[in-house]
Amino acid sequence: MADNGLLAHQRQAMIAELVRRSGAVRVADLVEQLGVSDMTVRRDLDALERSGVVKKVHGGAVAASGTAIDEPGFEAKSALESAAKAAVAEAAATLVEPGSVVAVAAGTTAYAVAARLLHVPRLTVVTNSLPVAELIRSTDEEPAAGTPSLLLTGGSPTPSAALVGPLADQAVRSLHVDLLILGAHGVCEKAGLTTPNLAEAQTNRALIASARRVAVVADHTKWGVVALSGFAALDEIDVFVTDSGLHAQARTALAESVGELVVAPVPSD
Repeated sequence: MADNGLLAHQRQAMIAELVRRSGAVRVADLVEQLGVSDMTVRRDLDALERSGVVKKVHGGAVAASGTAIDEPGFEAKSALESAAKAAVAEAAATLVEPGSVVAVAAGTTAYAVAARLLHVPRLTVVTNSLPVAELIRSTDEEPAAGTPSLLLTGGSPTPSAALVGPLADQAVRSLHVDLLILGAHGVCEKAGLTTPNLAEAQTNRALIASARRVAVVADHTKWGVVALSGFAALDEIDVFVTDSGLHAQARTALAESVGELVVAPVPSD
C-alpha cells in the first residue's frame, strides 16, 4: 500500500487523538483511515507505546493513562480481542440450561455470551446491560419461537452501558437466578475482580448475591489488571471462562482458587 504522504509524527498525532476520543483503535481501521501499510501502523503504535500514550493489545491499542479509574466505553471495548471473546463466549454459553433464569451483567464479553443465548428454549434473561437488553428486544423471532424473556433492572447508565445505582441494586436484590454471567475490567490473584466504577462494583456484588452459580467471562488480557474497586474474590467464582492466550502461571493461580477453570481455544488466523 502506498503511503499517503503524512510524516510519522503526523500519523502518530492522529492515532493519539483517535485513542483519546474513543479509548481504543484497531490496526485494520488505521490502515484504511491513514492509507498506509499494516507494518507502518504497527511501527507507529510501537512508538506511541514507548512514549506512554497507548498500550498495544492484539489487533490494536488502547489508551495507556495508567490510572485505575479509566473506564472505556462499550464501543471502544467491543473492538478489542474479538477472537478471544468469541471463544470465551462459545464456551460460556454451554453452561446455560434451557428453562433457566440467567443474569447477564454488563460488558462486551458478557454481551457476546448473550448473543449466543437467543435460541435457548424457555430462557429468562435478567440484565443491567443496555446493549444486552437491546439485543434481546430487537431479535426478530417471536417469543414462542424461543426468544428469551427479558427483565431489565433499571438504574443509571455508566460509560460501559451498565445500569447501576440504588434502583438497580434494589431490583437485583429481590431476584434469585440460576446462573450469573459476569465480566470484569481486571482480574488479579490478590485483588480478585475489579472495575473502575464504584457504583458498578456495588451492583455486581448484588448480582453475585442473587445467583446460585457465578460464571466469570474474561479474556487473557484482563489478567493482572487492577482497577479502582473490587467486587469479588476469586474463591467466590464457581466457573471462570478464559481463552488459551492466558499464560501458565495465571492458569495455575485460577485453578487453585475458582471452582472450575475453563480455557477456550482461540482459532489461529
